[in-house]
Amino acid sequence: MRRNYVRALGAVGLATAMLAAAGCQDSGGSGSTDASGSSCGKIAIFGAFTGPNAGLVLPSLNGAKLAVEQHNAANPDCQVTLQEFDTQGNADQATPIANQVAQDQSFTSVIGGHFSGESKATMPIYEAAGLVMVSPSATAAELTKAGNKSFHRVVGNDSTQAAAAVTYIKNTLKSQKVFLIDDGQTYGVGIIGEVKTGLGSLVANSDKVQTDQQNFDATISKIKSSGADLIAYGGYTNEAAPLLKQARAAGVTAKFLGFDGLYDPGFPSGAGEAAVGAIVTCPCLPAAEAGGTFSADFQKKYGEAPGSYGAEGYDGATILLEGYKAGKKTRADLLAWVDAYDKQGVSKYLKFDETGDVDKSKVVIWSYEIKAGGAFEPLSEIKLS
Repeated sequence: MRRNYVRALGAVGLATAMLAAAGCQDSGGSGSTDASGSSCGKIAIFGAFTGPNAGLVLPSLNGAKLAVEQHNAANPDCQVTLQEFDTQGNADQATPIANQVAQDQSFTSVIGGHFSGESKATMPIYEAAGLVMVSPSATAAELTKAGNKSFHRVVGNDSTQAAAAVTYIKNTLKSQKVFLIDDGQTYGVGIIGEVKTGLGSLVANSDKVQTDQQNFDATISKIKSSGADLIAYGGYTNEAAPLLKQARAAGVTAKFLGFDGLYDPGFPSGAGEAAVGAIVTCPCLPAAEAGGTFSADFQKKYGEAPGSYGAEGYDGATILLEGYKAGKKTRADLLAWVDAYDKQGVSKYLKFDETGDVDKSKVVIWSYEIKAGGAFEPLSEIKLS
């Protein structure tokens, strides 16, 4: 049975943690602020904080927590509470959480979703409630095509990432036959569809896998028959790690390329030596490239460098925190604040277009290579022009 949890960061502590929906399990408080300070508002943050794909999301969560702690330390008269809701990346778990948050008028903004599927499922709920959403990492292109007024994201979408990946496949990897795989979910289907269009005749064949699938003999047989020199996978660690491990054991030598869904320490951990040399693209900034003192502050706080979307989580929280500091305390005021936001962040310059996408001219896409031991080594920014 999957377990949800709620943790409160801020002045409200245990009282806010007890707002968890019926059937959810409270995991206790995390962090504190000056209880004597004046409350400015409360942010809900939701995503896969536990489960097989949590490694992709936790850096973003920690980035957001760092931003809130720094804000509260500097602004005793404007204390903000960050309350966490664990969805395990599952849309079915995210939906009742969204209903709970939307109905609780103490919540005035949302960070999330972190995955595209949970974002798609909850966007209508948050929009109906007038709650602004700022996502650090939900990249499906369709999310900003539906006319939703609440959803914003601080990363490039999958159309941009797919175009960068196609450029990398053609110009750097110089692949001639590419085998495409998606996991049948919103994110995987979307990005692989974009890559397929971009690669055209270079696509040798394609296949789909299922959520929680563990035996990939049929897919591996198709890869071998295709003669592909590259496998491009759209999806998450839970399926990608055993697939790659089994493919290598079966003698498949084709290079492997994944997207930001695999920028997760659980991927090389699960795939073992089979992951060494795999390439991952991500619309997220390497730690060394982040602005200001963010990387040093993150390292000091957590004892490790920011991972996937750490800087983006920090930026998403900062946008909202600056709104609270500027006196924006209602849902409507915060939505208008985010719509008009126009400022340099630690990951990029942050300004949103009318659909909620971050300014496309400021989007960055990086390539990373998995090294022995599981480290993701930044290779280069992929330029589209």
